[in-house]
Amino acid sequence: MQNWGVSQNKKCSIKMAVVNQTLYSIDAGILSKDACIVIVQTEWNQPVVSKLLEGCIRILKQYGMTNYKVIDVPGAFEIPFAVKNCWETYHHGFEKPKVFIALGCVLRGGTPHFDYVCKAVTEGVLQLNLSLPVPTIFGVLTLDNQEQADERTGGVHGNKGEEAALSALKMISLNYSN
Repeated sequence: MQNWGVSQNKKCSIKMAVVNQTLYSIDAGILSKDACIVIVQTEWNQPVVSKLLEGCIRILKQYGMTNYKVIDVPGAFEIPFAVKNCWETYHHGFEKPKVFIALGCVLRGGTPHFDYVCKAVTEGVLQLNLSLPVPTIFGVLTLDNQEQADERTGGVHGNKGEEAALSALKMISLNYSN
C-alpha cells in the first residue's frame, strides 16, 4: 500500500497529499531565468483564485523567475481561448511564452452548469497541450464546496497554485529547446 503522505499516527493532522512525491524537487540550474511565463487567471471565485495566484508567484520568485505576465479572464470557460490567443499574438506585444499556467476555481452549484464548465476547461487545456508547442499547466480547482477550496489554497492539501508553478518550471526545463 502506497503512503500518500498521510500520517499513520492518529494524533497527527493530515498534511499535503503530495508530501512524498518529487514535485518539490527541482534542478533550478537548468532553468532559464528569463523564460516568459503567462498565467491566465479567472475573475470568477476571485477570493480562491487570488490565493492560487499568490502561491504560484511565490514559487516563481523563489526560483528567480521574474518574467511572468498575468492575464485575467471572466471564468474558467474562457481560459483556453485566452491561452490560444496569447500564443497566436505573442509577436504583437508579448514575448514568446515558454509555458502557460491556467488558474481558476469552479464550485459545484445546484445545476449541471458545473459539469459543463469543468469538462470544457479540462478538454480545452488538453487540446492546448496537444496543439501548442509549449505546455499549459492545469491549475483549475473543480470543487464541491468552499471547504475544499480552503484545503487547496493553503490548508491541509497545500496550495495548488504553488504546485502549478512547480509543474510549469519542470515543463520549461523539459521543453526548453523550443
